[in-house]
Amino acid sequence: MGPGVSAATFAEAEKLVQVQLTPAERAQAASNWREMMAPLYEFRTGPRRAKLEPEVAPASRWDPLLPGLASGPARNRFVRSKASPGPLPGKDEDIAFAPVTALSRWLESRALSSERLTRIYLERLQRFDPKLKCVITLTPELALEQARRADKEIAAGKYRGPLHGIPWGAKDLVDTANIPTTYGAEPFRNRVPTADATVVDRLHRAGAVLVAKLSLGALALNDVWFGGETKNPWLLEEGSSGSSAGPGAATAAGLVGFSLGSETGGSIISPSMRCGITGLRPTFGRVPRTGAMTLCWSLDKLGPMTRGVEDSLLVLQALSGPDAGDVDSVPSALDFDATAGVKGLRVGYFPTWMEDFPATDVDRAALETLKRLGLKPVEVTLPDWPYISLMIILFAEAAAAFEELTLSHGVDALKMQVPDAWPNLFRQARFLSAVDLIQADRLRRKVAQEMVRVMKEVDLLLVPSLQLDMLTISNFTGHPSLTLRTGFVEVDQARSDWAPDPARPLPKFSPMRRVPHGVTLIGRLFDEGTLGRVGMALERASGVAGERPPGF
Repeated sequence: MGPGVSAATFAEAEKLVQVQLTPAERAQAASNWREMMAPLYEFRTGPRRAKLEPEVAPASRWDPLLPGLASGPARNRFVRSKASPGPLPGKDEDIAFAPVTALSRWLESRALSSERLTRIYLERLQRFDPKLKCVITLTPELALEQARRADKEIAAGKYRGPLHGIPWGAKDLVDTANIPTTYGAEPFRNRVPTADATVVDRLHRAGAVLVAKLSLGALALNDVWFGGETKNPWLLEEGSSGSSAGPGAATAAGLVGFSLGSETGGSIISPSMRCGITGLRPTFGRVPRTGAMTLCWSLDKLGPMTRGVEDSLLVLQALSGPDAGDVDSVPSALDFDATAGVKGLRVGYFPTWMEDFPATDVDRAALETLKRLGLKPVEVTLPDWPYISLMIILFAEAAAAFEELTLSHGVDALKMQVPDAWPNLFRQARFLSAVDLIQADRLRRKVAQEMVRVMKEVDLLLVPSLQLDMLTISNFTGHPSLTLRTGFVEVDQARSDWAPDPARPLPKFSPMRRVPHGVTLIGRLFDEGTLGRVGMALERASGVAGERPPGF
């Protein structure tokens, strides 16, 4: 079966998989390739091809809880902060930028109606989207219908909870019934699902109001989609980062109450950092992905992007819990008390990382702030391993998820065709070795064992948000993260997720531009509650959460 191969074929292939055979070994391998190995591809390319539907997950699955580990908090407890939000502001823009903690209290007391709040956000989405390119589909009819229903229920005493009547935006990779879900990619721009994703259904049940499907980099990479590049509200000359580009921009600009993003390798953390908002990436398995686009079965996570730390926990509470459609989703407790103190908790940090790029004075100040709040700093270390090698898993799974689109040349329609965009990466990944994939998977377990050791020494970690090793490690091990703004830095050049392109140099600034900057907290598995407590304390002490991007 299959095409004929020769010793020369193997000699060239060796360069791709980093092995070296002798001439005799190459000749022997070529001699029976068509009898021994080529038939193994029949289910994919042969006459008895077996179709693999998008919802079919691999039989192997990643469990972040290694054998013998406890499964996180033993109890479910959720205690909101009790602070009064104060009187309803007189200006619509002040209402628009209020956190969910305040909006929910005004809605519950009927000082504000959901319909009014929804109209505020719909107007702002229409007014500012031309600047930001963050909206793929506006949903005004559905939104106003849901808002009016919320007002009637609240007036009748049927208050569903803190998300009731709150307008929100969804990254356009979660299915919405009878509303386009495009993945930000040209081949799917006319795709209209018939059912809601589980997370969308849960937010509907919580009474939240869907106002928009928000942009993402095509097929969940960076910040360029078929409508253009989504912009950072703080610095319109640069992209908002991705792939949760639209949720980052819309939340930062006060166009939604909160948004839903996703992360495979940094897609919540990076836009949250650049746009100056809070991003909560849950433990792998806490939030089901049923009805969401699959990029990588063992890495994809859905999570809230908000303007405040407590907001992110309010949303996470509504999203948590297993679903039969996602084999990786598991039962888990959420123990969060917004009124509890943080004194005595152990915060781990990596001394070298706090000094080297991309760390800044803002990162170092955040650590000092936690010390002043009574947390005990603990120096921690990890082995000096090439953690980027784990990306074999992401590239292999992503290429498998979009194999048909790649081999049919559907990826040729994507706007970005540069070497570091998906079309090229999907094609390159065809030539990754299956043996190397297994070895990378074994390395993943070894890395997870190291994280078990580290997390036994501390209650959480503080790291520079875009520190590549921890961004990679924590995504592959499945640990939760919370990214929040803690200060500002100045930049002399626009930033980009893409590799430098000499033909299109990034804008430079003189004088330098002031942009938000924040840190990331990494928690124990399923311990988002501790991240929330510490994040709230750090947010209050930093005193910068309320500043808005100029012009919005």
